[in-house]
Amino acid sequence: MAERPTRPTHPTYDMGQHPDIAEMRSRYDQAAQSPSGQSVSGLALLSGLYLAISPWVVGFFPRTNLTVNNLITGVALAILAGGIASAYGRMHGLAWVIPIIGIWTIIAPWVLSPHGGGVGAIANNVATGFVILCVGLAATALGAMSKRRHR
Repeated sequence: MAERPTRPTHPTYDMGQHPDIAEMRSRYDQAAQSPSGQSVSGLALLSGLYLAISPWVVGFFPRTNLTVNNLITGVALAILAGGIASAYGRMHGLAWVIPIIGIWTIIAPWVLSPHGGGVGAIANNVATGFVILCVGLAATALGAMSKRRHR
């Protein structure tokens, strides 16, 4: 005898379709499409790309821990920034990661290299990390400003 398909005893709802969530995503997307939102996303993307190529630009490109770290962290930041720029309504919750990457970039020369990796590497990572930290704080503030504007 064939089994009958069972129907769920409780109706199921997709929370992603809830009107409040749809409105919130719309507000976040509007904030991201503003000139300041686009500038923040663009700077985060460019900072990530620069961090990835910085060992070759500055000249500390022999395969060291710091070189590999900057390459991987920079690519990860660029991907994260691209995701935030294209779908801020869904990705705004990950914006807090950007300042963490900035802090890590600042301290990485001392953590990964016993002598800091050289003056060029230290100066590069501190300056780039500071820019990433500031851009990350601006990206997280963008979502907070969107919330305040619509209360």
